[in-house]
Amino acid sequence: MAAPNGLARIETHGRKKHENGVCHDDSAAPVRAQTIDELHSLQRKRSAPTTPIKDGAASPFAAALSEEERHRQQLQSISASLASLTRETGPKVVKGDPARKGEAAAKGAPPTPQKHHQHHHPAAPTIAVSDSSLKFTHVLYNLSPAELYEQAIKYEKGSFITSTGALATLSGAKTGRSPRDKRVVKDEAAAQELWWGKGSPNIEMDEHTFLTNRERAVDYLNSLDKVFVNDQFLNWDPENRIKVRIISARAYHSLFMHNMCIRPTDEELESFGTPDFTIYNAGQFPCNRYTHYMTSSTSVDINLARREMVILGTQYAGEMKKGLFGVMHYLMPRRGILSLHSGCNMGKDGDVALFFGLSGTGKTTLSTDHNRLLIGDDEHCWSDNGVSNIEGGCYAKCIDLSQEKEPDIWNAIKFGTVLENVVFDEHTREVDYTDKSVTENTRAAYPIEYIPNAKIPCVGPHPKNVILLACDAFGVLPPVSKLNLAQTMYHFISGYTALVAGTEDGIKEPQATFSACFGAAFIMLHPTKYAAMLAEKMQKYGATGWLVNTGWSGGRYGVGKRIRLPYTRKIIDAIHSGELLTANYKKTEVFGLEIPTEIDGVPSEILDPINTWTDKAAYKETLLRLAGLFKKNFEVFASYKIGDDSSLTDEILAAGPNF
Repeated sequence: MAAPNGLARIETHGRKKHENGVCHDDSAAPVRAQTIDELHSLQRKRSAPTTPIKDGAASPFAAALSEEERHRQQLQSISASLASLTRETGPKVVKGDPARKGEAAAKGAPPTPQKHHQHHHPAAPTIAVSDSSLKFTHVLYNLSPAELYEQAIKYEKGSFITSTGALATLSGAKTGRSPRDKRVVKDEAAAQELWWGKGSPNIEMDEHTFLTNRERAVDYLNSLDKVFVNDQFLNWDPENRIKVRIISARAYHSLFMHNMCIRPTDEELESFGTPDFTIYNAGQFPCNRYTHYMTSSTSVDINLARREMVILGTQYAGEMKKGLFGVMHYLMPRRGILSLHSGCNMGKDGDVALFFGLSGTGKTTLSTDHNRLLIGDDEHCWSDNGVSNIEGGCYAKCIDLSQEKEPDIWNAIKFGTVLENVVFDEHTREVDYTDKSVTENTRAAYPIEYIPNAKIPCVGPHPKNVILLACDAFGVLPPVSKLNLAQTMYHFISGYTALVAGTEDGIKEPQATFSACFGAAFIMLHPTKYAAMLAEKMQKYGATGWLVNTGWSGGRYGVGKRIRLPYTRKIIDAIHSGELLTANYKKTEVFGLEIPTEIDGVPSEILDPINTWTDKAAYKETLLRLAGLFKKNFEVFASYKIGDDSSLTDEILAAGPNF
């Protein structure tokens, strides 16, 4: 039958009807939800515990009770970390995002207590009463990268997903570390153990000032509706790993540390317990300028006795990474383990090499070798078990990054990676790595497994070669030198490279840069202590020291030319293969360096720098000038006595330039 408009009438009487006469579309079963919130709750499946039940517990409630107890202890531990020093207990903490209804219950958190009408007499003094003690602090605990993306995009202005899936974010007014605002509590023990005074990166503060800043940070964090808590590890050596807890206010900081620290398994997390070290990152909140020892609104404070670090007035995530590195420079040597600011890789035959070098020396480029496994790019430990990476990720510079020059880093910038302070196209979200509008210090933080040839776990046997890299813009150091132990200690303590800086009259000339142990900003003890440990381990395990110049040849910068990268790679290959151990050597003047007379694939004439200089007098003059800079830099270390007598100190001094 046709409808009045001429179209065929739709027949419904032939379709299957329910008993109540209502017609149903039976193409799919109805969803098992009565409300939209209930439907959303079905979307996310709860993670099942992975730790097996021990002792063959037969009770069907054993697993739930065990998990409930673990959950209670975990929240209790976090509350204790956030406790004010003027109150007896920490804040009331509950897991889950306060913006999501029912999430706390879904994650197994206890429900919010109902109001009771009976009166309680508090045992704590009056000072314990505060607004923050009347509220719950929601804890976002060890969130996954996907969860942290959601938090950052929703709540943190300046967070975007780039075209490759990385999270682009901003670190605020500070786009680099603030070394002049870093403080270390100088208590009785620290006064005796740490390096203080001229040349030291350690600037003192007293215990009271630290506690004042800690209270300020804790009060700020407790005033927030939610905080991010990461429980993670440092050091891939299971016998010597450190448990760290990071409490922060930003998803950016939580994801950064998720990438940079070692990520625990579910089983390790369930038995994590009390951390060995805690960071309170309240970087969005300034310190009090009227507090003693404060010189700006930024303060990064370390208390070794309390095993705590407080960050105020800077959101730059690198403060956490390098702060923990400094802590490892204190904790590890106490165990007889050498902490090192170095790259590390391993050959197919198990031969390990350490690479030391300041910015611009080629440390990242030369330690990244597709024929070798990467153990780590920046921070390592050398113990009686061998070498181990301290971190679980890489923190790479991004300025002028290209796929051709750094394919591994380029390909690692994907989902899960944090991109700091980069500039991108507002429509395509493609990053312009040449753009310095925000800062030149653009960075990418990603898990080390994003590098294809990373060795997991990041551990290896004892190193065979210790390679010290210098970009000598004066052009007088040889491309490669074999070092004895005393020379290795001397050049390790010196930490030399030469950069090119613009002078007032517009002429560019080399500028010598020295950084003790190739990382003076992070060491805690006197440099000679690390150098003595390095020499001891090299001697014990048969490692050879090398000084490799990746800088200029045939004249200083502006006159000579940069040593070609293929030649440097041939030199590094000859070190790895053992070829240079059997080469013929001759000694240079002034620095007394042993240089090979021949290397396969490298022109012999460049191996002795004097051969490449047309003006021999200028070479000698420049050589003596650089030697003088070395001697002047070493004056601050010359009076430091190593051991019971000064014989080792004298031996190191004798290994320097003589003229």
